[in-house]
Amino acid sequence: MGPQSVKVIVAGGFGTGKTTLVGAVSEISPLTTEEVLTQIGEGVDDTAGIESKTTTTVALDFGRRTIADDLVLYLFGTPGQDRFWFMWDELSRGATGAMILVDPRRLDTSFPAIDYFEARDLPFVVAVNLFHGRRRHTLAEVREALQLEDSSVPLIEFDARDAASCRSALVTLVEHAMARLPAVTVG
Repeated sequence: MGPQSVKVIVAGGFGTGKTTLVGAVSEISPLTTEEVLTQIGEGVDDTAGIESKTTTTVALDFGRRTIADDLVLYLFGTPGQDRFWFMWDELSRGATGAMILVDPRRLDTSFPAIDYFEARDLPFVVAVNLFHGRRRHTLAEVREALQLEDSSVPLIEFDARDAASCRSALVTLVEHAMARLPAVTVG
């Protein structure tokens, strides 16, 4: 029997590091649908706090990461702007879990993704991207700010540019999702 394939969603607000994560951790050349931000998007895409951002995902990012000999993750990164959220339903179909990326400079951009996966009862972890390796808030402060009252939702820090850090975050997600699976009765 070959390795088990697991579909994982990488979600979060605009500019949280989704494309960077998929590119850093994927063992294949990732598929990205990055397009240059244009004047047309001004006033539509909120670039406050990320003024240097020049591209955006318009459909999805895709990558693959082998976690163990018997486990391969297929990563689907969502677009972050609300005008592309209609795609989340299709991308999330059949997913085992989601990693919600958080920009600690702009915590408010995380609420829609958290709400989305809570409403669908899909296991998720919240991953605070340490932009430039800097911690802005403690995890307890982030948990409180994001109103993650359920302490069973893992809250972790990682660096989207670092493959080992991304891999570790993905392992946390897979372990969390597996723990949420219903027990199988052999009878």
